[in-house]
Amino acid sequence: MTTAVPRSPAPAQPASATPASELTALLDGLTGPGQPFAAETLAALDRAEAFPEDACRVLDEFGLPRYYVPAEHGGAMDDFSVVMQLLRGVSRVDLTVAAAHGKTYLGAVSTWIAGDPERAARLGRRIIDGAVVSCALTERHHGSDLLAGEVVAERSAGGRRLSGEKWLINNVTRADLVTVLARTDEAGGPLGFSLFLVDKEQLEPGRYTDLPKVPTYGIRGAAIGGIAFHDAPLSDDALVGGTGQGVEIILKSLHVTRTGCVAMSLGAGDHALRLAAEFTARTRTESGHSLAELPAVRRELGEATATLLLAEATSLVAVRSVHALTGEMSVVSAVAKASVPAYVDDLIARLFHLLGPHGLAGSGDPHGEFAKVERDHRIIGIFDGSSLVNRNALIDQFARLARAYRKGRWDAAGLAAATTAHTAPGPFRTESLNLISSGGASVVASLPAAAAEVRQLADDGLASGALADLAERLRAAADRLHEDMAGARFAPRAVPVRGFELAERFELCFGAAAALHLWLRGRSTWNTRSMRSTPVPAWTTPWLRGCLVKALTDLGEHVDETERRVHGELADALLARPAGPGAPYSLLDRLGAAPDTQEASAS
Repeated sequence: MTTAVPRSPAPAQPASATPASELTALLDGLTGPGQPFAAETLAALDRAEAFPEDACRVLDEFGLPRYYVPAEHGGAMDDFSVVMQLLRGVSRVDLTVAAAHGKTYLGAVSTWIAGDPERAARLGRRIIDGAVVSCALTERHHGSDLLAGEVVAERSAGGRRLSGEKWLINNVTRADLVTVLARTDEAGGPLGFSLFLVDKEQLEPGRYTDLPKVPTYGIRGAAIGGIAFHDAPLSDDALVGGTGQGVEIILKSLHVTRTGCVAMSLGAGDHALRLAAEFTARTRTESGHSLAELPAVRRELGEATATLLLAEATSLVAVRSVHALTGEMSVVSAVAKASVPAYVDDLIARLFHLLGPHGLAGSGDPHGEFAKVERDHRIIGIFDGSSLVNRNALIDQFARLARAYRKGRWDAAGLAAATTAHTAPGPFRTESLNLISSGGASVVASLPAAAAEVRQLADDGLASGALADLAERLRAAADRLHEDMAGARFAPRAVPVRGFELAERFELCFGAAAALHLWLRGRSTWNTRSMRSTPVPAWTTPWLRGCLVKALTDLGEHVDETERRVHGELADALLARPAGPGAPYSLLDRLGAAPDTQEASAS
């Protein structure tokens, strides 16, 4: 038998000028009884499958829509990692709200990539003023097969006429504008579709019909439904990009939006991990010990923390790659969208198994927050292409990836920019987006050099030999992976299970390599600022060792019990965090800062 005991409230957080911390502070202040972000309020909306109007209004008033608009078009978005942190902060409180509000960026990104500057600026002003934008790609009978689409935009006097139905679209019934992929060549094919930005306010009554909301397993309050167009007139001005470029523009847009989805997964992981940590810390066994003191519970909490850290390393490097490794985003976005939601699903399932027997859905969690985050996050995995779709996109590039790895070819400057946290990135050059990566994947191709760098640091007494051993075993696993990838030959649309297993192994190597690069660049930044070359203190490496141990374990490599002790260190660090949603355990707190600013919160 266990009983719940009170836990001290979170202490006030220091003021910060960052947009993410300002939003977090705002949301923390709106979680009290009757407030729009209160657990009981969100639970009631979920039960009623009602749209979170008040919560979205708070985000509008904060100015979040400005971060969906690039700076060159009048907005505040000049760093995708800032947008990630903002949406992560919202998702940390409620995924439904994040999915409902953040959808506008997906609806608009095609115009940012392919629209002319005047129209892009016009759309930017609309969004900043509160307009909602949706993106209508999928259809009832074709799912993710965009080339099978039946919605048509036929030529007419003065423009085109749009007819047909788009279905299972987020926010389409609430949107002011909708980006629509439509067939413009009867023969179809890759050049047979075009994109149109449809302003619903300019359509006459009867030219479109909102289709009913679709009940969903998770994010129940989101307005997921459909829209049917009935010979709706479109001016030539509605065309985004050129005629026949719709599929290409959408695929390039998805390189960005799929990467953005990681923010929602990270927030869900934060939420689940916080609930688990707080529950196990305050619940006592008959002997008077907290659940969190039990070795089995500490191990589970530590492994879950390592999983979230690996997801975060993947995500942070991925969003910075939008700026720094733009030409490689066909690979990076596929890795991020396939792996990060999968990692977080695994984390939530692990914690659900741990906490379920202790009645988390009862007195320990009166508003069913954990069950809700489990349901909600299941939906994130299918946003902007499922893991299956993204792994298939990765498999198509195996030969190029293996060749780049074998030749040791990578973009050194781009990699340095992508993996140096807390620095302003360069501009996002949309013209550098490609449908395939001709240069491979710099994050993984440079892994042998990164492992050698860690070994040299260990030889010089500036890193532990244990860390160098982990890095070298990761490099060996990556060597074997790329040999297997080089020999793989799969027919399109007939990829066997082995192909997807190779893709999962690549994702693990990418995430662990990302963590290794972030640590190396963070260490370099600290040494440069302090103008001395000193050993990295022991407390800076548990998060990295956790990532490497997690990746090596999932790759099927041997990991001994001594190395697994890092899970206990990570559990201690997690449990030492203040209570409350505004205090996640994040590797961002451990990158690029001098020791005296981190030691209090480090493990």
